[in-house]
Amino acid sequence: MTRVAAVDCGTNSIRLLVADVDPATGELTDLERRMTIVRLGQGVDRTGRLAPEALERTFAACREYAAVIEKHGAERVRFVATSASRDAENREEFVRGVVDILGVEPEVISGDQEAEFSFTGATKELTGGTGGAGFAKPYLVVDIGGGSTEFVVGGDRVSAARSVDIGCVRMTERHLVVDGAVTDPPTEERIRAMRADIEAALDLAEQAVPLREARTLVGLAGSVTTVSAIAQDLPAYDSEAIHHSRVTRDRVREVTERLLRSTHAERAAIGSLHPGRVDVIGAGALVLLAIMERVDAQEVVVSEHDILDGIAWSVAG
Repeated sequence: MTRVAAVDCGTNSIRLLVADVDPATGELTDLERRMTIVRLGQGVDRTGRLAPEALERTFAACREYAAVIEKHGAERVRFVATSASRDAENREEFVRGVVDILGVEPEVISGDQEAEFSFTGATKELTGGTGGAGFAKPYLVVDIGGGSTEFVVGGDRVSAARSVDIGCVRMTERHLVVDGAVTDPPTEERIRAMRADIEAALDLAEQAVPLREARTLVGLAGSVTTVSAIAQDLPAYDSEAIHHSRVTRDRVREVTERLLRSTHAERAAIGSLHPGRVDVIGAGALVLLAIMERVDAQEVVVSEHDILDGIAWSVAG
């Protein structure tokens, strides 16, 4: 057993997993998982820079995580930074801050590396034993983040991967913000423009990844897990009920239409919806729906295990 800590810093959230990993048996045992909405990618699509307030929110979360890592005595720590910090001109400021707090340098990984970590984390428990019996290969793993979405096709290992710049925060800022505020609810014209942007990105993804060859669609990250929670009418977010749930395309469409037609107050009243996702969940749901329609997936298998688990496996090995 190796005790490891994995940190995934994305465009919208930063997450921590402290776990005991046994590479010999293929078991990963959670000790602690945390998620904090920091919106590191706030305004990056428009300005090309990480905002000072976004950096401070992220550093505050890092200080909290450092205490958790020390409490559990993790032997190895790996910090992976994704889309927002890839895109930013002032990313060195971000790197220095993380090193000062956690003592490790954030690895600003490529979209392809991000995709491979996501695939490993999502499919490790699907590829063998009774848990994998109902999931046909090859898998299409879709990780819908804040700034980008990763597409990975593979069976026991990755055969093709591509990252494209559609995510719940980027799509919201690009299409649903007017005069600095999210439209409430958006017009049909804005939704159509967002859908066209998503379809163009799917065209790009499909140049590199045979999306339609997959037999099981696996969806990761907060937009997908939240759609599952809403689809199940859960009164509060429940990881156990969400992990490996199967949500039909018709139900995803119903949830997406509801979210895009609702006001901020109506979305905020949904018990299973994290406050930090209230303004961006409509865009994230639309990305998921567009993917399901493109690949003609009748359902999505929702996984709570994702890039964080993949990072943990990589550091343990």
